[in-house]
Amino acid sequence: MSEMNEYTPELFELIDDEGNKKAFELIDTAEIGGEQYFAMIPAIEDENFLEADCDLVILKSIFEDGEEILATIDDPEEFTNVSEYFLQRMEEALSEDDED
Repeated sequence: MSEMNEYTPELFELIDDEGNKKAFELIDTAEIGGEQYFAMIPAIEDENFLEADCDLVILKSIFEDGEEILATIDDPEEFTNVSEYFLQRMEEALSEDDED
């Protein structure tokens, strides 16, 4: 019997400022400069997921009223640095897969 690769994505349900809920799949996490960041893509729930366009969403862990929440990164320089970090990690992971 052949082995099947099983992948169970780690999903987060996020609520935007307008109260809309949407599912996101966690792609990567990183601690940069003492802050925790999360890279996610919208969860795709149909058979054509390989053909779907996905925007990378990068959020920062912050504490508000003693509760951890994921928030957008408002500082443009911080966002640029963190997004470049995640994109580089994804490129490295893809190039490693190509070498196998």
